[in-house]
Amino acid sequence: MKQLITSFIFLALFSMYSCKDSKIENNIKMYTETWDHIINDGNLDLINLLNFTEDITLITSPENIVGIEDFKAYYSNFINGFSDVSFTIIDVFGQGDKIVKHWHYKGTHTGDFFGIPATGKSVDIEGSTIVKMKDGKIAQEQDFMDNLVFMGQLGLDPFLNPDNVITIRTLYDNFAKGDIESVGAVMDENLIWNEAENFPYADGNPYKGFNAVVDGVFSRIMSDWEYWNLSNLEFHEMTNNKVLATGRYEAKHRKNEAVINLQMAHLWTLKNGKIISFQQFADTKGISDAMTQ
Repeated sequence: MKQLITSFIFLALFSMYSCKDSKIENNIKMYTETWDHIINDGNLDLINLLNFTEDITLITSPENIVGIEDFKAYYSNFINGFSDVSFTIIDVFGQGDKIVKHWHYKGTHTGDFFGIPATGKSVDIEGSTIVKMKDGKIAQEQDFMDNLVFMGQLGLDPFLNPDNVITIRTLYDNFAKGDIESVGAVMDENLIWNEAENFPYADGNPYKGFNAVVDGVFSRIMSDWEYWNLSNLEFHEMTNNKVLATGRYEAKHRKNEAVINLQMAHLWTLKNGKIISFQQFADTKGISDAMTQ
């Protein structure tokens, strides 16, 4: 009887661990095949609800990428930004719902990559990714690679930070949608904000903190102007964690219906993914004249 019980326990344990091994193997197989087709075949449509959870999350700075559409948009930069791509997994292993992969990526920079125009340079880099799976789907990823080497291979200043441009692009997108909460989320609590000299709303310079900007600038623009849009935006990454945004103001004054279409430039300074200062440059005379017609 004792031998029978021992055999039963052994079989139960063997079955349990076999199931665990099978789960890990299935997760690894699904994961490696999915990314092979996404990167090497350029099949972005595989970033879908069949292979990824609805809240798929890429852990990154300055903020995480969350959701199928944003995750897909992020990786489209690698698909559309590079040709002659070769993506191989050197080693991969897992435990439970976690996977670690060591990968190798090669390609030629022939398209737009997070706002960086094609350089024609080749990249050849290795990195690692920590993955979390959920119910057989990819739920979370976090990449680790040498960004200094990567930027150097593109012939770019290794002290530039492409994430800064992403942050500023996203800020303008959120502003256009009226999502002031998201705009404020990337502002440092000690933000220093300066409007151009002689600009109608420069009387509060320097504005300190985002709430002061909302009260002293944004709310007054909304009150005085029927619409205030930014167009022809271009983003220029600079050293020392600065980003220069250039474009045009297109606006219509509420009181006299005067319309403006004027050049502008915004200089942003960031630190650890947060905006610490802002300086506006604009045709202040053109704006003042429109307001006093």
